[in-house]
Amino acid sequence: MALEPIHLSGVMLDPVLAVLVLAGMAVLALLALAITLIMHMSRRRREAAMQAAELAELKGRLQTFAEISVARQGDIARAVNERLDRMTHRVGTDLNETARKTTDSIAKLNERLAVIDTAQKNLTDLSTNMVSLQEILTNKQARGAFGQMRMEAIVMDGLPKGAYSFQPTLSNGKRPDCLLHMPNTRAGVVIDAKFPLEGFEAFRTARRDEEKKEAMRRVRVDVGRHVEAIAERYFIVGETQDTAILFVPSEAIYADLAEHFSDLVQKAHRARIVICAPNMLMLAVQTMQAILKDVQMREQAHLIQREVAVLMDDMGRFRERVLDLQRHFGQANQDVEKILTSSEKIAARGHKIENLDFEDAPAPAVEAPSPRPAERRRNGGAQQPDLLAGE
Repeated sequence: MALEPIHLSGVMLDPVLAVLVLAGMAVLALLALAITLIMHMSRRRREAAMQAAELAELKGRLQTFAEISVARQGDIARAVNERLDRMTHRVGTDLNETARKTTDSIAKLNERLAVIDTAQKNLTDLSTNMVSLQEILTNKQARGAFGQMRMEAIVMDGLPKGAYSFQPTLSNGKRPDCLLHMPNTRAGVVIDAKFPLEGFEAFRTARRDEEKKEAMRRVRVDVGRHVEAIAERYFIVGETQDTAILFVPSEAIYADLAEHFSDLVQKAHRARIVICAPNMLMLAVQTMQAILKDVQMREQAHLIQREVAVLMDDMGRFRERVLDLQRHFGQANQDVEKILTSSEKIAARGHKIENLDFEDAPAPAVEAPSPRPAERRRNGGAQQPDLLAGE
């Protein structure tokens, strides 16, 4: 098969030459492709090397970071443990303190509950007593007995026995609640206890004017009746004083009388009757006690003078005996001084004998005999003679 000539750019080429040209071009294309591949592979190697270096550096950094993290984790663990220990200790301390405070609070609460129980018991007892007192105050006889008992307690606490009599019988057959015996006279002071409660209760609870007027009228009637009864029954010439005491055993009732019923008080004064509450009766009893003491002092004045005279005699004898004791002490001091002088002379003489220091000296005087105890007593403790010669 014959090759046909190839036309390239209008140039006629030999087919063999054309094949060679084409082959060279293909080789050049392959060489270019190979060079491109080689350059690409080298670039990939460089990039891989760089990546490997970066990976190595990153690995080192990660390892360093891991070491630092481990160290930090250890520090954090120690710090956490320390904080946990402190927190545990603080929580334990707080719990103990809270438990102690709770225990104290419970103890105080128990004490207060005990006080509340006691107060509740007292309130219960007080309520029972109030009910009993209400029952007593509702019954007129029991109320009168209550007033009389309170008056008797005040009188007995303030006056000695014999200065009063309870419910004595007078010459007219009447019996007052109490009769106070005055000194230097047979006439006593009459005390009569009254407790007009209903009228005063109605006066306190009244809301309308009509109710209040009715209650005031009832109080005036009741108290006026008591005043007239005392004036009629207990004023006896020579047997009772011309002044009597109407005892009201309630300060509240007396306050209402003085504030709202001054006309009743004036009426009682004109009838020579003094209305007294417990405090005023106590003051009157104390005044009478002072009077009785003054009378007793006057009655016993001569006995007191006699006792004072005997006391003065005893004081005189006491003074004489003190003077005798003083003289005996003076004599004893003189005797002690003489004994000390003799002991000093004896010690000096013994010192001379010890040192063989003898000198011609006059013979010592003979010691006078000491008086016998009987003679000393007859002489009255006179000054004693020297105990040793040469003093």
